[in-house]
Amino acid sequence: MPVISTPQAFDEDDLFVDLRTVFAHQLFLKCEGFNFAGSIKLKAATEMVEGAEREGALTPDSILVESSSGNLGVALSMLAASKGYRFVCVTDSRCNTSTRRLMEALGSQVHVVTEPAETGGLLGARLDHVRALVASDERYVWLNQYTNAGNWRAHYRRTAPAIARSFPRLDVLFVGAGTTGTLMGCARWFREWHRPVRVVAVDAVGSVTFGRPPARRLIPGLGTAVRPPMLDESYVDEVVWVEEPDTIRACHRMARHGFLFGGSTGTVVSGAMGWLARHDGDDVTAVAIAPDLGERYLDTVYQPSWVADRYGADVLVPAHAERRSAATEVLVR
Repeated sequence: MPVISTPQAFDEDDLFVDLRTVFAHQLFLKCEGFNFAGSIKLKAATEMVEGAEREGALTPDSILVESSSGNLGVALSMLAASKGYRFVCVTDSRCNTSTRRLMEALGSQVHVVTEPAETGGLLGARLDHVRALVASDERYVWLNQYTNAGNWRAHYRRTAPAIARSFPRLDVLFVGAGTTGTLMGCARWFREWHRPVRVVAVDAVGSVTFGRPPARRLIPGLGTAVRPPMLDESYVDEVVWVEEPDTIRACHRMARHGFLFGGSTGTVVSGAMGWLARHDGDDVTAVAIAPDLGERYLDTVYQPSWVADRYGADVLVPAHAERRSAATEVLVR
């Protein structure tokens, strides 16, 4: 029986769901939501905080500050509470209300940005506010998930090796692209260990990460309005883009089989299923990474009125829900 004294000491790393019972193709979904932070962001948060502690950047008087759309903010809130730090999360109006309340319950201060910056949209405005805080008081310590090597290193050290242990003959890995920490950590590991694994990045339509024009995005998690500094496209074999209605349909389809996953997972699964359909995936061993679970999306992705108001009343009509994903792909060289 495991007994822990800190919340970060528990993080289930070896749970996979076979989605063949839900979709037409076999896809093994690595579930990253079974920890006290509820998402894969616990790995990056722990790596970055402990790295700052080793470097002496954090002292008892330090105030952690970070820009987050939700999950990293929760993970840092949990770590700050466990370690005795103050934490300010700078988020925006797309962050789920339940996520903001969770951070506040853990003792964090949440600042919500409502007006986009002239360059970079809401993310640009969040970053501007973080920089202003850091400039105003030397006690503020910005981990900066967008440039911090601890972000990708966490997945190089833990996520990718865990996948390889369970699937030594893996053919293709689908990873959602946000800050690209998970993507870069996993892609680097498989490349450097000479594993012949095809790495497919899954991005949201409207994200600028891989050079597409910005557009409205309402589901937090994947995608960005500012190109991630840590992205190195040479490690990525292909990119798949997913429309938000397809994200929602994938989430609801999994929920109808008892699996309640978050919006990022719906995007990754929708993109993966489209790719497998186009590549005769019956003989392919494929894994996708599910960043979180679905409880924090009950008021958005799983709320019919929210979905209908933003995407139209027919998004969840069965005839539409069963249609083939509208995701597209390109080869990244």
